[in-house]
Amino acid sequence: MLDTDRRVIALGLARMADALGNSFLIIVLPLYIASGQVSLTELVGTNLFGLVVGQEFLIGLVLSLFGFLNSFGQPFTGRLSDRTGRRRVFVLAGLCLFGVGSAAYPFLDSYWWIVVARALQGIGAAFTVPATVALVNDFARSDSERGSNFGVFNTFRLIGFGFGPIVAGAVIRFGPYTTPAGVFSGFDAAFGVAVLGAVVSFVLVTILVSDPESLGTESSENLAIAVFDRRGSTLFDSVFVLGVGTFFMATTIALFATLEGPVRARLDEGTFLFSVQFAAVVIANVALQVPIGRASDTYGRRPFLLAGFVILVPAVFAQGVLLDPYLVLAARLLQGVAVAFVFAPGLALAGDLASEGASGTTLSVLTMAFGLGVAVGPLASGFLYNIGTFSTPFTFGTVLSLAALVLVYTQVEESLPADTAQ
Repeated sequence: MLDTDRRVIALGLARMADALGNSFLIIVLPLYIASGQVSLTELVGTNLFGLVVGQEFLIGLVLSLFGFLNSFGQPFTGRLSDRTGRRRVFVLAGLCLFGVGSAAYPFLDSYWWIVVARALQGIGAAFTVPATVALVNDFARSDSERGSNFGVFNTFRLIGFGFGPIVAGAVIRFGPYTTPAGVFSGFDAAFGVAVLGAVVSFVLVTILVSDPESLGTESSENLAIAVFDRRGSTLFDSVFVLGVGTFFMATTIALFATLEGPVRARLDEGTFLFSVQFAAVVIANVALQVPIGRASDTYGRRPFLLAGFVILVPAVFAQGVLLDPYLVLAARLLQGVAVAFVFAPGLALAGDLASEGASGTTLSVLTMAFGLGVAVGPLASGFLYNIGTFSTPFTFGTVLSLAALVLVYTQVEESLPADTAQ
């Protein structure tokens, strides 16, 4: 990691601070909305197309809104950053929007204003994410270090996302806090930490990151997202297929979160062990991103992608049938290994294939797919559990994993030259 471009490390640290703030809100917002400080009386119990609106639905709407706006906005902002030849301004603008949304929460007591603030943050993430990963790709001096760059970047990002919920719980638990500026509740302190994450990220990017000098002159004329392979060697474009596979993979990751109650009852376990199981995917990712990213620079991207989806199939299926909590923990760790095998090599392969000046558009296919899968997974899990049994969501995830494996095996080609991928 020490030989990695300092700009990549700066972007990784910025995303770590930003991800810490965002994962804070995943834990804090449901508690804040349910605390009584946000007025829900006019909404709870109303009839919406035959559905009686409950508090859980309103909370789920706020959380999912971020993911959908973030995901669907990324192809547009990624393409715009390619058109303008400027990445950093998109990153900074997105961080500003995220910070403003975080700072607004303590002053809002209307549910719909909470929705507006969360939507603002989703739009901010849509500006930040594709421009950031495009910069990581642009800073690769050659194809042989692109996997390493993405491994380092993802490691920092996942550390922030993984530890954020733990810190958020502690901040709320030990509030209120007496300071020279007055007394702040645990919620106020948590929102303050989210704002601080955006500020730290903004400062790091401002001081340490600049757009590559050649970026403005290398903007590609062709910024369309291809579905079919223009070369004719396969039916579908490799990056598009990777996007589909990434969406399926991310959906399987998020199946677990919705089922906390049924999982704990089935395995006869407490909240702490469930939280460790939930975090196991992130823990395995943090441990493996850098070595797998570097190995893909040496041995090629495709072998790791195939291995990842092969591992993903039994890892997801096992979570629906195992009855021992520690075996479920092992399955979650195995799923984390699978994700690590796919994510950094997948981003690197997309970066290898991106035209000059088009990495924002190309890489947004994968970042959008991942965010969309994380947003869809909990909704799919809850629906499938309600119409089936405990194993139904995980059987569905297994089918998605198999489909991703078949698509990648038949449609994704190696992006590194044969003399590089040994």
